[in-house]
Amino acid sequence: MSARFTLKFMRECFHRKLRSSGALGLGASRHYSTSSHAPQASPKVPHSSKKGRLLTGATLGLVIAGGAYASTVDEATFCGWLFSATKLVNPFFALLDAEVAHRLAVSAAARGWVPKEKRPDPSILELDVWGKRFSNPIGLAAGFDKNAEAVEGLLGLGFGFVEVGSVTPVPQEGNPKPRIFRLRQEGAVINRCGFNSEGIVVVAKRLGAQHGKRKLDETSSTSTSSNEEVKHGGKAGPGILGVNLGKNKISEDAAADYVQGVHTLSQYADYLVINVSSPNTPGLRQLQGRKQLKDLVKKVQAARDEMQWGEEGPPPLLVKIAPDLSKQDLEDIAAVALALRVDGLIISNTTISRPDPVSKNLVAKEPGGLSGKPLFTLSTNILEEMYILTKGKIPLIGCGGVSSGEDAYKKIRAGATLVQLYTAFAYGGPALIPQIKAELARCLERDGFKSVYEAVGSDVR
Repeated sequence: MSARFTLKFMRECFHRKLRSSGALGLGASRHYSTSSHAPQASPKVPHSSKKGRLLTGATLGLVIAGGAYASTVDEATFCGWLFSATKLVNPFFALLDAEVAHRLAVSAAARGWVPKEKRPDPSILELDVWGKRFSNPIGLAAGFDKNAEAVEGLLGLGFGFVEVGSVTPVPQEGNPKPRIFRLRQEGAVINRCGFNSEGIVVVAKRLGAQHGKRKLDETSSTSTSSNEEVKHGGKAGPGILGVNLGKNKISEDAAADYVQGVHTLSQYADYLVINVSSPNTPGLRQLQGRKQLKDLVKKVQAARDEMQWGEEGPPPLLVKIAPDLSKQDLEDIAAVALALRVDGLIISNTTISRPDPVSKNLVAKEPGGLSGKPLFTLSTNILEEMYILTKGKIPLIGCGGVSSGEDAYKKIRAGATLVQLYTAFAYGGPALIPQIKAELARCLERDGFKSVYEAVGSDVR
């Protein structure tokens, strides 16, 4: 990597920082100002602003150190260093309120203040699902980027796919704060956000701009690099984009909410998700009943299919289910999915149960959905059961408690074609992504599998 590129990189980073007015927390400083007529005493600096400045200082230090390091190594090595260096910032985020830390992380990704993966994924991880090419099966679950603010930055981290949302038709604040609680020792989180969303209009504008940029990049790539193959990717960039649809809390017609989401957002999505499994919206999980789910899916499918589509056709339609389901519930969902030819199932959302060791933590008394490591066994058992019930005919996305490549591998062997994570990413940061992919590739090779496909459902076939 040349010194010229290094200087350009550093200059761009500093300019971004100045323009963003505090991508990592300095925004708090805008809420107070000094005046020439004010007393001479120094203004009191809010605590959150001080923490934001610590984060900013740490980030700038990484940029400066990285710039010096970049001039002596190749691009791939420097990329690896950047991912590893993000571990140094994680302790600062741990000092902040969970929701504040989450907002700062989304802002950082939205402004490009996260490393960009330049290294190719191991070829053994590449797979095609729904006629779409995934460079790897590791995705970011819905809930992190609820309002599609940071799609480009998150895909750039090296995820095979990113799912935004849940998005509701009308903007809503969600449940009162505090509503996110860390159980750090257990590697878990309890949340009761309640579909806080800026609404489909705002999200549609963001995804529309991203889609336009992608098309422009494809055109430019085709015209300037005629000898090179256009990069694989989805509608939002070098990765697949899922859009998770929710319903408003006060809505009396759930189907109408999901239909509205389809009409507005499906043109920007590589796949769509009907979320009927959040425990934080009253009555939502009742939509998982056999009759209710059948009626809902039929209406949403009809809304999608009545739209005009090109050669690609309509985006696949998935349903996200809860882990707190009986054997009969699972049989009913599987029957509906097979009868209506649902394109996929996401298994699973958060749980209202409190399995050990969470049950011994005082925070466990907080109402809401539990995610993270304690959910792994429960969600994986449900995944395995659903793979058997659907006879391996429907692609499944395994979600819940994944924090390592070995965990992802177990999900795949239990029946998942793709895997999602969220809580582990919140704790581990960007450095976790290349680590999980490398571990997963080693697991596949260790057991003699030549592809992800060969391993799907191998424990239950």
